[in-house]
Amino acid sequence: MIGTEHSRRRFLTRLLAGAATSLLAGCDTATRSPWLHKLLGLGERANGVAQRLVTARKSMAQEFSAADVSPEFRSNGTANPLDPRYQALAANQFRDWSLKIDGLVQKPLELTLRELRSMPSRTQITRHDCVEGWSAIGKWTGVPLSAVLNRVVPQASARYVVFHCADPMDDGKPYYESIDFDDAYHPQTVLAYDLNDAALPIANGAPVRIRIERQLGYKMAKYIMRIELVASFAHIGAGNGGYWEDQGYEWYAGI
Repeated sequence: MIGTEHSRRRFLTRLLAGAATSLLAGCDTATRSPWLHKLLGLGERANGVAQRLVTARKSMAQEFSAADVSPEFRSNGTANPLDPRYQALAANQFRDWSLKIDGLVQKPLELTLRELRSMPSRTQITRHDCVEGWSAIGKWTGVPLSAVLNRVVPQASARYVVFHCADPMDDGKPYYESIDFDDAYHPQTVLAYDLNDAALPIANGAPVRIRIERQLGYKMAKYIMRIELVASFAHIGAGNGGYWEDQGYEWYAGI
């Protein structure tokens, strides 16, 4: 039954994402046309309806065995941020890196990589599905995002979790992404610092990236520097909840 449900979810997602991707013919030039914006908007609404038809938001993504791990886990998006601050942190093996968690929280917090690694962790072997059409299975270890949120105590007005990243995009602004509290508190949503039993490589988002296992790859922000809890996206980017969403991609990219 689980396999059947997963197959149905994947089929619907591939159908919608594949149709959009074939028209876009690449992420960078994809969404500059007004009619493509409208098309992607229709796709988002259709995807949301499909998700509600086939799965609950709290359902678990499929997990695999060690024998299923892909021989290579390619990089999605940026492979090495050119931001000078990030490059300095990387040169020092991220010993000076820290993660700030603030916004609509009662107890703002800043965690070093060592502190993050000392917290209770979760390991899961899952498949990464990219909107460009490729997939890979990897073994991820990290801290459940829920554990971090429990420490900062979200305010009642907080609705979304925003990830601010180190990788600058074509417009010079850093990458950002967001999820709602359903995904933030999902047990498979982790701040991953290991991939396949080794420290996360730079190409895959070192020192920490988010894993949101029931959504497409562009939602899984890499090179995270700050987590901000907000009531809306009005003050961030173009107000759509993510860099690619500001270009016309759907905000909820469920699998």
